[in-house]
This record gives sequence, structure tokens and C-alpha cells, in this order.
Amino acid sequence: MGHSDNTILEFREVAFSYTRGNGFIEALSFSIKTGEFIGLLGANGSGKSTILKLGSGILKASSGDVRLWGRPIHSYRHKDRAKLLSYLPQILDMNIPFTVEELVGMGLYPYDTPPELNIDQAIEMVGLGEHRTTPLKNLSGGERRRAYIAMTLLQGAGLLLLDEPLANLDIKYQIELLRLLRDLRARRDIAIVMALHDINMALQFEKIMLIRQGRILGTGTPEVILTRDSIREAFDIEVEIKRDSEGPYMMYQIIS
Repeated sequence: MGHSDNTILEFREVAFSYTRGNGFIEALSFSIKTGEFIGLLGANGSGKSTILKLGSGILKASSGDVRLWGRPIHSYRHKDRAKLLSYLPQILDMNIPFTVEELVGMGLYPYDTPPELNIDQAIEMVGLGEHRTTPLKNLSGGERRRAYIAMTLLQGAGLLLLDEPLANLDIKYQIELLRLLRDLRARRDIAIVMALHDINMALQFEKIMLIRQGRILGTGTPEVILTRDSIREAFDIEVEIKRDSEGPYMMYQIIS
């Protein structure tokens, strides 16, 4: 691979448009390294999903270069790419007639020899142990999302691209899922990029990338990046920032 700096995914001057001549993303450049856990934060329609789809190879850049482990992302065979990268879309197919363990087992499709994690372990990791044989259609929306995340974990890829995985989850499960992903990253040294639109949830990340209309407004710690001005620019809202005197915790309160 000839890669010394542990860069897994790299965007070089990537441009993309859904309609001819109307660039939605222009000259986007950034890189994701092993072990990074990044929150991709922005309002709905800011380009987060498009960036993740370009990063997973589902969409193809109109110009520029998306590289996975130093190689153009489209130079990989589909199964080989699936071992390196796992993408979880925002809209999940909720009508497939599978049980939890059948769905989770689909994470093994790129492999001839299964990776270290097994189906039961992946199901336990997302807290669905007692639902192994439950049909997906009988689960709550949040439980189904966790089942898909277990499938993603089982796939064993070193890079997870998750599009709004916290959507429609109770706060308890949002926090649990973040904790689960943090543990996983610590144990396996994987990289995770997660799209989200909740400013307070973004405080749980050590690094965020703030997006507006397909552009990066800033990358860094939430404390540095999330100012009143940057939030106004990204979300078009006025906030008041309350700091907890005890520590690094902040609260953003929308004032208008």
C-alpha cells in the first residue's frame, strides 16, 4: 500500500453535481486517518449524504479523486471494497422479510473465511440479544437501525461511513450507540465518519467537520469549531452557548 500516514480515505479536489452545470460540491479536499471518529455536522441538505456516498463509491465524482488506502476507490472490486469500507445509508430498507440474525449475517457476504466477530457477538454488541430470531418488521425503528449497525460491524471493515445513524433513536440509544462505536474504535483501531445534524450531540465527538452547501466550514474539536458565528452560517439559527463550569460540557440553546 505504501502508506505511511495511515490515511484511509482521501478526497482530492472532489466535485460533484446532481444536475449538469450546477455544482453541488466543488473542490472538496480532506482525509480520514485510522482511528479517527469524526462527526460530519450540517443542516439537512448541506451535502453530508452526498459526501458519504462519494466516500463509499456509490456516487462517482465528476472531477477530482476519491482514494481508499491510496488507490482510486473505483479501482476495487465490489467485494474487496466491502472488506475495507462499510456504508450505512440514512434510509434503510425496513420491509425485508428477515430476522435480526439473518440480516446481521449478511455482513459476512464479502468473506470466504469469516472475520473475527461472529453473528451472536455483533447482535450482543448492539443490545439485541433477546431479539435474535425476531423478524425485523416486529422491531421498533430504533431497534431495526441497531440491527443494521450490527450487520455493519460484522462486515469487519476498517472504515465505517454512517449516515445519520442516530436519527429516530431515543436519546438513551443515541448515547449507547456512540459509546459502542467508541469502544469498537478503541478495540479495533477503525475509523468512523458519522453524519449528524444535532449540535448538542456533536459535542460527544472529539473531531467534527462542519458542512454547509457542500463546503467544509471548519474541522477540529467542537469547542473550537462550534461558535455562534459558525452555527449561524451552517444552520441559519442563533444560539446561546452555555458552558458547564465543571468541565468541557457545553449546551447550545436555540434563541431564534
